[in-house]
Amino acid sequence: MNKFMEIAVNEARLGMTNGDGGPFGAVIVKDGEIVARSHNQVLLTHDPTMHAEIAAIREACAKFGRFDLSDCEIYSTCLPCPMCLGAIMWAKMPKLYYGAVDSDAAAAGFDDEYIYDVIKNGLHDKCSLSAEETDADECRKLFAEWMAKDNREMY
Repeated sequence: MNKFMEIAVNEARLGMTNGDGGPFGAVIVKDGEIVARSHNQVLLTHDPTMHAEIAAIREACAKFGRFDLSDCEIYSTCLPCPMCLGAIMWAKMPKLYYGAVDSDAAAAGFDDEYIYDVIKNGLHDKCSLSAEETDADECRKLFAEWMAKDNREMY
């Protein structure tokens, strides 16, 4: 077994044993060294975004004092959910190693298919989320203000 995936698996087991969250673990590696490791902490923190990958990304970014992890790779015990996949991409990590796949997660009750459906097809009748645009003009002004900043840092 890959040594980094083995650590991710152990993190997932630790989280399950502690009652922190579901069966997910993640490890972030830079130059062959672990810089962050975590497990799902949704139940521990009462935070639905505290997935293993998110927690590991937060730890690595705090350690380095930067949001760009393009010199790192991530090992995840399962193909990441849409939120985590987005975070991995926003962190610019070039390589993802994963173990289980989305159908394995769905069989255990962690089904993200409806999120992918909304991403592909937009909000629709099957979606329980209601969305309504409001105050768009004022909100759009924020982008102009951002673009006018001399010291803005793109990410």
